[in-house]
Amino acid sequence: MAQIPFDIVGFDLDGTLVDSSLDLAAAVNHTLSTVGLPLHEVDEIKRFVGKGTRVMLERALKASGDYTPELLDELTPVLMAWYQEHLHDHTRLYPGAAEAMAELRGRGIRLAICTNKFERFTLPLLRALELEPHFDAIIGGDTVGKAKPHAEPLHEMVRRAGGGRCVFLGDTSNDIDGAKNAGLASVAVSFGFVDVSHELGADAILHRFEDLVTLLEGWER
Repeated sequence: MAQIPFDIVGFDLDGTLVDSSLDLAAAVNHTLSTVGLPLHEVDEIKRFVGKGTRVMLERALKASGDYTPELLDELTPVLMAWYQEHLHDHTRLYPGAAEAMAELRGRGIRLAICTNKFERFTLPLLRALELEPHFDAIIGGDTVGKAKPHAEPLHEMVRRAGGGRCVFLGDTSNDIDGAKNAGLASVAVSFGFVDVSHELGADAILHRFEDLVTLLEGWER
């Protein structure tokens, strides 16, 4: 069995570890519908995700052609309240993720999450999916007061997970740029919310979770 040269494998959440696109899209469209604005397709809303709930809504409003800071302030609590009640109606792990995580943990690798989703959504979602016990550190978008691509939340993720060499998986420039800023190795997943994984400049690209362990075993030391 080949050795994995990392102590920690870190994951982004939305679009990397879990497919939450249907629930996020439903939250955005519910919010837009309350003020009679045009709704968006799921694939369009996927591209709005990455910098937290408020920015997701801001992007949706701009795409609807009716953005103002005042409207964003008015509708952000509407979205958050609705999403809080529908966190896991359809959200699921990506295929192969559970098995990859189990193998990594079985080989002594610590797992961690660093997401720009606020803790008030992240922690209940992980508990509902029975994932929380698998992680040595969970960092949300508001945990340290800064979000990816800033290095600080990733540094805190590594610290809370016990330190050591870490590789970070993500699907957006926030994830890969954040890993670079934090001095971490990075893997861009091609199955996430952003379909330009080859343009993100990651150290490697992952097309399916079934290949994650093999990818890490073959990592250049």
